[in-house]
Amino acid sequence: MSPAIQTFEVLEEAETDQLATKISQLLSTGDTILLEGDIGAGKTAFGRALIKARCGPATDVPSPTFTIVQTYDADDIEIWHCDLYRLGGPDDILELGLDAAFKDAVVLVEWPDRLGDLKPSDALELSISLVGDKRRFSFSGSAKWAKRLGDLNV
Repeated sequence: MSPAIQTFEVLEEAETDQLATKISQLLSTGDTILLEGDIGAGKTAFGRALIKARCGPATDVPSPTFTIVQTYDADDIEIWHCDLYRLGGPDDILELGLDAAFKDAVVLVEWPDRLGDLKPSDALELSISLVGDKRRFSFSGSAKWAKRLGDLNV
Protein backbone atom coordinates (compact mmCIF):
# COMPACT_ATOMS: atom_id res chain seq x y z
CA MET A 1 0.00 0.00 0.00
CA SER A 2 1.22 3.50 -0.83
CA PRO A 3 1.65 6.14 1.89
CA ALA A 4 -1.61 7.64 3.17
CA ILE A 5 -2.87 10.72 1.35
CA GLN A 6 -5.86 11.41 3.59
CA THR A 7 -7.30 9.75 6.69
CA PHE A 8 -10.72 10.33 8.22
CA GLU A 9 -12.34 8.96 11.35
CA VAL A 10 -16.13 8.95 11.36
CA LEU A 11 -18.64 7.98 14.00
CA GLU A 12 -21.97 8.22 12.20
CA GLU A 13 -23.19 6.40 9.09
CA ALA A 14 -24.19 9.81 7.68
CA GLU A 15 -20.51 10.85 7.77
CA THR A 16 -19.57 7.73 5.80
CA ASP A 17 -22.27 8.60 3.27
CA GLN A 18 -20.96 12.16 3.04
CA LEU A 19 -17.39 10.95 2.45
CA ALA A 20 -18.53 8.45 -0.20
CA THR A 21 -20.55 11.20 -1.92
CA LYS A 22 -17.52 13.47 -2.11
CA ILE A 23 -15.34 10.68 -3.51
CA SER A 24 -18.05 9.75 -6.06
CA GLN A 25 -17.85 13.25 -7.51
CA LEU A 26 -14.14 12.81 -8.25
CA LEU A 27 -14.48 9.59 -10.25
CA SER A 28 -14.39 9.12 -14.00
CA THR A 29 -14.14 6.23 -16.44
CA GLY A 30 -11.02 4.14 -15.81
CA ASP A 31 -10.84 4.83 -12.07
CA THR A 32 -10.57 1.96 -9.61
CA ILE A 33 -10.95 2.02 -5.83
CA LEU A 34 -9.51 -0.94 -3.94
CA LEU A 35 -11.50 -1.41 -0.71
CA GLU A 36 -9.48 -3.17 1.98
CA GLY A 37 -10.50 -4.11 5.49
CA ASP A 38 -11.70 -6.91 7.70
CA ILE A 39 -15.15 -8.44 7.39
CA GLY A 40 -17.61 -5.92 8.82
CA ALA A 41 -15.26 -2.93 8.51
CA GLY A 42 -17.60 -1.10 6.13
CA LYS A 43 -16.37 -1.84 2.60
CA THR A 44 -19.83 -2.66 1.23
CA ALA A 45 -21.45 0.24 3.11
CA PHE A 46 -18.96 2.67 1.59
CA GLY A 47 -19.49 1.19 -1.89
CA ARG A 48 -23.27 1.34 -1.49
CA ALA A 49 -23.16 5.00 -0.43
CA LEU A 50 -20.86 5.89 -3.33
CA ILE A 51 -23.11 4.16 -5.88
CA LYS A 52 -26.27 5.78 -4.48
CA ALA A 53 -24.56 9.18 -4.59
CA ARG A 54 -23.75 8.71 -8.28
CA CYS A 55 -26.87 6.79 -9.42
CA GLY A 56 -29.55 8.22 -7.14
CA PRO A 57 -30.75 7.46 -3.61
CA ALA A 58 -33.50 5.09 -4.80
CA THR A 59 -30.95 2.79 -6.46
CA ASP A 60 -31.04 -0.75 -5.06
CA VAL A 61 -27.45 -1.67 -4.11
CA PRO A 62 -27.24 -5.21 -2.76
CA SER A 63 -23.99 -6.63 -1.48
CA PRO A 64 -22.01 -8.28 -4.29
CA THR A 65 -20.89 -11.06 -1.93
CA PHE A 66 -22.85 -13.79 -3.71
CA THR A 67 -23.16 -12.32 -7.21
CA ILE A 68 -19.46 -11.30 -7.17
CA VAL A 69 -20.16 -8.35 -9.50
CA GLN A 70 -23.01 -5.84 -9.60
CA THR A 71 -23.09 -3.19 -12.33
CA TYR A 72 -24.81 0.18 -12.30
CA ASP A 73 -25.41 2.79 -14.99
CA ALA A 74 -24.89 6.35 -13.83
CA ASP A 75 -25.72 9.09 -16.31
CA ASP A 76 -22.16 9.34 -17.57
CA ILE A 77 -20.39 6.16 -16.44
CA GLU A 78 -20.83 2.50 -15.66
CA ILE A 79 -19.91 1.42 -12.13
CA TRP A 80 -18.83 -2.12 -11.26
CA HIS A 81 -18.99 -3.16 -7.59
CA CYS A 82 -17.05 -6.38 -7.03
CA ASP A 83 -16.52 -8.65 -4.05
CA LEU A 84 -13.67 -11.01 -4.86
CA TYR A 85 -13.65 -12.81 -1.50
CA ARG A 86 -14.86 -16.14 -2.93
CA LEU A 87 -12.60 -16.13 -5.98
CA GLY A 88 -9.55 -18.32 -6.20
CA GLY A 89 -7.27 -15.93 -8.05
CA PRO A 90 -6.52 -13.87 -11.14
CA ASP A 91 -7.79 -16.48 -13.65
CA ASP A 92 -11.30 -16.15 -12.20
CA ILE A 93 -11.04 -12.37 -12.54
CA LEU A 94 -10.29 -12.55 -16.25
CA GLU A 95 -13.44 -14.64 -16.74
CA LEU A 96 -15.48 -11.84 -15.13
CA GLY A 97 -14.17 -9.28 -17.62
CA LEU A 98 -12.68 -7.06 -14.94
CA ASP A 99 -9.62 -6.35 -17.06
CA ALA A 100 -11.86 -4.53 -19.57
CA ALA A 101 -13.90 -2.83 -16.83
CA PHE A 102 -10.72 -1.30 -15.40
CA LYS A 103 -10.50 0.71 -18.64
CA ASP A 104 -14.20 1.27 -19.46
CA ALA A 105 -15.90 1.80 -16.09
CA VAL A 106 -15.42 2.92 -12.51
CA VAL A 107 -14.60 -0.20 -10.50
CA LEU A 108 -14.94 -0.71 -6.74
CA VAL A 109 -13.13 -3.85 -5.59
CA GLU A 110 -13.61 -5.50 -2.22
CA TRP A 111 -10.87 -8.02 -1.30
CA PRO A 112 -8.39 -6.64 -3.89
CA ASP A 113 -5.66 -9.04 -2.74
CA ARG A 114 -7.36 -11.60 -5.05
CA LEU A 115 -6.33 -9.48 -8.07
CA GLY A 116 -2.66 -10.45 -7.88
CA ASP A 117 -0.79 -8.92 -10.84
CA LEU A 118 -4.08 -7.67 -12.32
CA LYS A 119 -4.32 -4.92 -9.69
CA PRO A 120 -4.40 -1.58 -11.53
CA SER A 121 -1.21 0.31 -10.73
CA ASP A 122 -2.98 3.67 -10.56
CA ALA A 123 -5.86 2.61 -8.30
CA LEU A 124 -6.97 4.57 -5.26
CA GLU A 125 -6.56 2.35 -2.21
CA LEU A 126 -8.96 2.71 0.70
CA SER A 127 -8.22 0.88 3.92
CA ILE A 128 -11.18 0.79 6.32
CA SER A 129 -10.71 -0.21 9.94
CA LEU A 130 -12.61 -0.03 13.20
CA VAL A 131 -10.97 2.12 15.85
CA GLY A 132 -13.01 2.04 19.03
CA ASP A 133 -16.49 3.22 18.07
CA LYS A 134 -15.28 4.95 14.89
CA ARG A 135 -14.40 3.87 11.38
CA ARG A 136 -11.04 4.97 9.99
CA PHE A 137 -10.90 5.58 6.24
CA SER A 138 -7.32 5.85 5.02
CA PHE A 139 -6.81 6.72 1.35
CA SER A 140 -3.52 6.12 -0.45
CA GLY A 141 -2.38 6.20 -4.05
CA SER A 142 -0.36 8.00 -6.65
CA ALA A 143 0.37 11.71 -6.97
CA LYS A 144 -2.64 11.84 -9.33
CA TRP A 145 -4.91 10.79 -6.45
CA ALA A 146 -3.20 13.12 -3.98
CA LYS A 147 -4.00 16.02 -6.31
CA ARG A 148 -7.60 14.88 -6.93
CA LEU A 149 -8.33 14.35 -3.25
CA GLY A 150 -6.75 17.74 -2.48
CA ASP A 151 -8.31 19.31 0.59
CA LEU A 152 -11.14 16.82 0.92
CA ASN A 153 -12.91 17.01 4.26
CA VAL A 154 -15.96 15.50 5.89
